[in-house]
Formats: sequence, structure tokens, C-alpha cells
Amino acid sequence: MAWSYPDPTPGFAAIRGYLAFYLEPLEGFVDGEKAIPQPGRFYGGWITQDIRGPFKGGPGTQGW
Repeated sequence: MAWSYPDPTPGFAAIRGYLAFYLEPLEGFVDGEKAIPQPGRFYGGWITQDIRGPFKGGPGTQGW
């Protein structure tokens, strides 16, 4: 699944025209490192060893 923001608010204008993808069921790589999906299947975050948590969406959190 992919989504985009064709008319973002001014603070997010830099993401206009880009597509975002849920990592599952894909495989994603960031600078050659295989990323893992953010827990909870609600968020589309891609986690790598360089990203620090805590992360939203862990088991039992219903996305929060």
C-alpha cells in the first residue's frame, strides 16, 4: 500500500509529490541496511539500527 499528500500543509510542503509505502509485504533498504516494519501494522515507519525509539504501535497498544 502507498499513500501521498498531494496538498500538504505548509510545514510539510517538502513531501508533496512523494509516495510513502508500508514496508510489509515489501522489503525495504536504507543505505544498504534491510529495514524492519514499525510494530503494530498501523504506522508505515521503517526502522533501522540508526533510528532510536520508543516507537508507537507496539503489541497491545492499538497504534498508540
